[in-house]
Amino acid sequence: MNNRLIKISKFLSKYLRHQPESLGITLESGGWVNVQELLAACAKHQFPITLQELQEVVANNDKKRFSFDSTGTMIRANQGHSVEVDLQLEPVTPPNVLYHGTGHKSVESILQTGIAKMSRHHVHLSADIATAKTVGARHGKPVVLAIDTASMYQAGYQFYCSDNGVWLVDNVPPEYLQII
Repeated sequence: MNNRLIKISKFLSKYLRHQPESLGITLESGGWVNVQELLAACAKHQFPITLQELQEVVANNDKKRFSFDSTGTMIRANQGHSVEVDLQLEPVTPPNVLYHGTGHKSVESILQTGIAKMSRHHVHLSADIATAKTVGARHGKPVVLAIDTASMYQAGYQFYCSDNGVWLVDNVPPEYLQII
């Protein structure tokens, strides 16, 4: 993805996940925003985006952060919100093991207290070790934790899978964690 599209992706992440009101938009049910309203708000805030650029960002973002609805007239961030939003996700049965990447400085605390969602709506989990390692590298030297999701699910924890394949859960207690 070229520099312009990366800037657009970061801009959209900020406003569709964290500060929609700062851009003058309101997230509707499911986190959706009308595409034309979004483009108008971007232009009004000195960051004009064309419909073609928006379509390229949605189609080519390596993390599939955004989705259009089936009509192509609404857009949303798939997960990672810090603002209140109901993404209308249905609980699903997770694979037996999922992974969480973190920086090495957080490991001791996580092993004592578990993984908390912090300022987000859910804890984010990965289906593979490589993705978890990439996520962990954003926070320093990466450490990957394996989560016994089969046991968590049997214990009544609800899991969700976002449109871009990120697994979500409210929290992960320490007894379900193991360092890889």
